[in-house]
Amino acid sequence: MNKEGHVLNAVLLSVGLGVVLVWPTTLSASAALETAEMVIRLSVPIVLGALFPDVDTAFGKHRKTLHNVFVLGVVAAYPVFFGNLQYVWIGVTTHYLLDVIGSRRGIAFFYPLTSQEWGLPAGVTTSSKYANPVTVVITGLELAVLGVVNVYVMPLASVAGTMGAVFLG
Repeated sequence: MNKEGHVLNAVLLSVGLGVVLVWPTTLSASAALETAEMVIRLSVPIVLGALFPDVDTAFGKHRKTLHNVFVLGVVAAYPVFFGNLQYVWIGVTTHYLLDVIGSRRGIAFFYPLTSQEWGLPAGVTTSSKYANPVTVVITGLELAVLGVVNVYVMPLASVAGTMGAVFLG
């Protein structure tokens, strides 16, 4: 995907997650205000995370240097040790998903161990007129999965807070 697609995904994901995280717990008159606050809280870290992997266009090898499981591990562990940026991992993860599912090229998920790129052959090129519609469909699927996880498995809002409390006291 191109930068526009990653930003579109991050913005839609921030709004959708804001609704998903507040809706099941609050059906009061203040729900709209709480949802807006959650969207604002989520938008910056998710957009930063969605754009971060493409920094490797300025150095290293694009879709390799910052598009791998090791970088995702560092980003996911960051809030455990520093107590902030709890939602950056969502942006990075969705960036990877868009590059794997939405584009034809894929990513080198295990770089530097191997340069083999992994992707689905059904994706579109970054310049395709279908790139943004594919992004919207993938974002909808991501939100559906996160909504099910939030309601039936584990509340997403507590995941980062719990990890930080366990490791930071």
